[in-house]
Amino acid sequence: MPPTPRNRGLAVLPIVLGIAGVVALAILPKFVESPYALQMMVLFFLAVIQGEAWNLIGGYGGQYSVGHAAYFGIGAYTVIVLLQSRGIAPWWGLFPALLLAVLVAAIVGSITFRLRGPYFVLASIAVAEIFRLAALNWKQLTNGAEGILLSGIPPLVIAGVQITDFSSKVPFYYMGLALAVVTVLVTIWFQGSKLGYYLQAIREDQDAANSLGIPLTFYKNVALMISAFFTAFAGALYGLYVGFIDPQTAVGLDISVQIVLTAIIGGIGTILGPVIGAALLVALSEALRSNALTDLLVGIGIVNPASTIGQFLRDNLSHAHMLIYGVLVALTILYMPDGVLGGIKNQIRKRRARAAAGGAA
Repeated sequence: MPPTPRNRGLAVLPIVLGIAGVVALAILPKFVESPYALQMMVLFFLAVIQGEAWNLIGGYGGQYSVGHAAYFGIGAYTVIVLLQSRGIAPWWGLFPALLLAVLVAAIVGSITFRLRGPYFVLASIAVAEIFRLAALNWKQLTNGAEGILLSGIPPLVIAGVQITDFSSKVPFYYMGLALAVVTVLVTIWFQGSKLGYYLQAIREDQDAANSLGIPLTFYKNVALMISAFFTAFAGALYGLYVGFIDPQTAVGLDISVQIVLTAIIGGIGTILGPVIGAALLVALSEALRSNALTDLLVGIGIVNPASTIGQFLRDNLSHAHMLIYGVLVALTILYMPDGVLGGIKNQIRKRRARAAAGGAA
C-alpha cells in the first residue's frame, strides 16, 4: 500500500525541523556575541558528538563501554603534542590522531569483545585507566600531571587566503556544529544500515545472532572503530578549544562516565536521545560549576544560606558532579528506563490511548 499524504508529511516533518534547526544554529553567532553563550554551545556540540559516537556501540550494539575516555584522550593528546612539540598544524595532526584511535579500538575490541556483561564493562574501564596512567607517567611526551598548555594555534590559510586565526570562539563553534551534524547523520545512516541491524540483533540476543551466522566480534569491532573515530575527533577539538590538557581532563574516568550518561539519560539506541542528554548534562554541569543550583534552592526558600547546610552546599556542591550524575542515573533508570526521549514518547502514547478510549466511549 503506498504511503498516504498524511504519512508522507509526518516522515518529512523531522527532516524539515532538523534542517531548520541546523540553519538556526549556523546563523546564531551573527546575533549572539556573548563568549559565555558561545562557550556553552561549543560544549553542547562536543557532548552531542561524544554521546552519538558512544551510542553506536553502546545503544545499538548493547556494549556498554565505560572506557571511551581512552579514545578521547588519544585525539586530544596526539593533536596537542604534535602541535606543541613538532609544530605540526592541527588539521594535519588530526589524521594520525584519528588513525591511532581507530587502530587502538580495533586492538582493544578484538580482545575485550570476547567478554560479556559486567566483564566487558570492567575491561573497558581498565583500558581507559591504562591510558590515563600512561599519560600520567610518560612525562617526556605528555608532561605528566602538569599537563600541556597550548601556546597558540596557527592561522588556517588556504591558497594564500587566511580563513581564520582562531582568536575567538566562533571558529570552534562552527567546527563543533559541523562535526555534531555529521555525527548525527552517521547515526541516521547507521540505524538503517546492515551494520546497524546486525548490531541491534547482537544487542537483543548474541547467541541467536551468532547462530544466524553473524560474526559478532567483527561487527562489534567495526562499530567501535567508528565510535572511536568520532570520540577522538571530539577530543582533538576539545584540546584545541580549551588549550590545556592533562591526564584527568583528557583521560579521566569521569570523561567516560559523562559520555555514557549523555546517551543513557537522553535515550540509548535513538538518534535524538544523545542530543537531549547533552543539553541536560551541559546545563547541569554549568549549574553545578557556577553554584546556580545552590542559588536556586536558596531562592525558592528550601535552603537557608546562613545555615550549615546552605554553607555546605555552596562550598561542596560545585565539586559533587559525579554524585549528582549518579543520582540522576538512578532516577532515570527507576522512572524513565528508556531515557527522557523514551519517557516523552510513552506519555504521548498514553495520551493518545486515553483520547482514543474517550472517543470510542
